[in-house]
Amino acid sequence: MKAHTEKGVLCDLCGKPGARLRHVSRSYGSGRSLLIVENVPVTSCPHCGESYLSAEAALELDRIRENSRKYAVTREVPVVQFGESDAA
Repeated sequence: MKAHTEKGVLCDLCGKPGARLRHVSRSYGSGRSLLIVENVPVTSCPHCGESYLSAEAALELDRIRENSRKYAVTREVPVVQFGESDAA
């Protein structure tokens, strides 16, 4: 459980108040083995600049990755290599 103060959640790393929970997408692997996990809860601290997962979130990510074929939905997405655009 996160420590709360009048100024918000305390950062687990620097101990300052103001850390906040965000939901982000994380990618694992590459090419045909690429897996993107959406809505991952990450705590971010504006003071030290660090972002981190709770132990529970890390365990859940491991479970999702181990069972990705069971849970994953295939989507087509456009992909562009950085530096290969015609805009110059």
